[in-house]
Amino acid sequence: MPAAAEPPPERLPEFPVSFAAPDLGPWRTGNCGVRGFTTRSAAVPGPHVMLTALIHGNEIAGAVALARLLAGGLAPLRGRLTAGFVNLAAFDRFDPADPTASRFVDEDMNRVWEQDVLEGGRRSCELARAREIRPLVESADVLLDLHSMLWPSDPLILCGPTARGRALAERIGTPSLIVADHGHAGGRRLIDYARFVAPDGGATACLVEAGQHWERRTIDTTLAAIAGLLRARGMTEHHPALPPPRPAARPRLAEVTRAVTAESSEFAFVRPFRGGEVVKARDTLIARDGAAEILTPHDDCLLVMPSLRPSRGHTAIRLARFLAGAEPEDQKSRSA
Repeated sequence: MPAAAEPPPERLPEFPVSFAAPDLGPWRTGNCGVRGFTTRSAAVPGPHVMLTALIHGNEIAGAVALARLLAGGLAPLRGRLTAGFVNLAAFDRFDPADPTASRFVDEDMNRVWEQDVLEGGRRSCELARAREIRPLVESADVLLDLHSMLWPSDPLILCGPTARGRALAERIGTPSLIVADHGHAGGRRLIDYARFVAPDGGATACLVEAGQHWERRTIDTTLAAIAGLLRARGMTEHHPALPPPRPAARPRLAEVTRAVTAESSEFAFVRPFRGGEVVKARDTLIARDGAAEILTPHDDCLLVMPSLRPSRGHTAIRLARFLAGAEPEDQKSRSA
C-alpha cells in the first residue's frame, strides 16, 4: 500500500504590509559589475564594508533602508562601502496581497553558501545569483546582512560562531540582543561563508533580524543597525540619511544550545511563543514533533525566532542560554 500523503500545510495567518516596496530602478544596474550592487569609495584607505538586503525577496524593510541611504548620497569617510540588493528575481514577484510567496524562486538563498554547493553542478535561480555575487563577497572585510522575521519576535543580531562576530555585534549595538549560533542543518547562510568563519581569518559578518517583515519600525531598527556598524568602523560620523546615535544599551549575549529541526509534518508548539521569551525552568514542554516532545534543555532558556508553522526539514526554533553577565533583566519576559 502506498504511503499516505502528507496533509497540506496549515494556512498562514494574514500579516498586513504597512509600507510600500521600494523602487529599485536607480540601483538595479549597479556600478561595480554586479547587478544591484553599488560601491562608493573614499580617498582615505579603510575596510570594505558590505551591506546586503533581499537575500529573501519578501524581506523588503532592508531594501527600503538601503535604497533610502543610497538616494541620500551616503558615502564612506574611509575605505569602501558596497550596498547590494541580492535576490532581485524573487523581489520582483513581491505582491503585498500575498507577501509570503516571494521568499525565493527555486530555493532559499540563505542556505547555499557552502563552497561545494557554489562550485558544484546544481542549478537554480538562487545559486546562479550567489555565484554572480561571490567575487564581491570575497572582497568584503565586514558584511552586515539585513533580514526581518515573519513571526513576532524581539529584534536581534545573529553573530555566527566566531569571537570576532560577537565583537562586531557588540560594537554595532542595535539590536542589543546578540545570539551566537552555528546556522541551519539545511545549508550555510551568507554569514557562514568560509571567508567569515575561517579560524585564521579576519573578515567578519553578522545578520540583523530587525523585526517583523512589514512593520514600519523594522525599517527604523535596520537603519539604526547600519548606522551603528558604520560608526563603529569609522565609515561615517553624522549623515542626514542615518538616524542619530542611540543611547548604548547593555548587550545581552546568548549562545544557541540546540537548533530544533521539524522532523515531521505534525510539528506544533504548545502555544504561540514569541521570539525573545525566556522559559524559566528546564524540561518545560514547548512543542511536539509527532510523538517526540521538545523540552527546554536548561533553565532560563531563550526562545530564538520560533517558526510557528515550520515545514518538515526546516528550523522550527533555536534554544539558547545566556552567557555569564548577560541574563535577562526584565522578569516580565519570563514564562513559567
